[in-house]
Amino acid sequence: MTIQMRVYVPPHPLIKHWLGVARDAGTPPALFRSAITELGRWLTYEACRDWLPVVETTIETPLAPCPATFVNPEVPVVVVPILRAGLALMEGVQPVIPLAAVYHLGMVRDEETLEARCYLNKLPDQIDPQTRVLICEPMLATGGTIMATMAMLTERGVDPGLIRILSVVVASPALQKLSQAYPSLNIYTACIDESLNENGYIVPGLGDAGDRAFAT
Repeated sequence: MTIQMRVYVPPHPLIKHWLGVARDAGTPPALFRSAITELGRWLTYEACRDWLPVVETTIETPLAPCPATFVNPEVPVVVVPILRAGLALMEGVQPVIPLAAVYHLGMVRDEETLEARCYLNKLPDQIDPQTRVLICEPMLATGGTIMATMAMLTERGVDPGLIRILSVVVASPALQKLSQAYPSLNIYTACIDESLNENGYIVPGLGDAGDRAFAT
């Protein structure tokens, strides 16, 4: 059976609502940041389905014994926000999976070559291969940043099949690169936009998510 990368666009009305708020050029920075945070919350809820490891046990209710299911605390869960815009997504992620460790990655794109450069790397040298990794990257455009991030994670032992990428808007060029390199990957996004402009920005997209989130 051929493994194929999966891209999920949850048909949730709250996801659609906050996507509209984020897309609107008239949305002020504080509200834009709130919209990205809410999208992070609801996309994380969807991404955790059939992904977080669980344990079955029995508990005592006030009246009787009862079977119960809990998230397995022995399996590591990690969040990797890609700075800067990934920080706004992470604000919605952490309340959903509060025990997850957070490893920050700072990536910047050369606006002439569109190549990604890492300026901050808080990843450990090795990561347990059972670790569930959630990457927070609001925009997947040319694919340079996310491909560099995936390379750093897999070099440290992470199984691509256990990685979930959270993104607000994605475009075909990035999806094609990821699909060819990591067919077991799963992506959760609010929308798929088809094209990029001459500067490598997604159209219609969101604009520069980092600038809009932090008013800089």
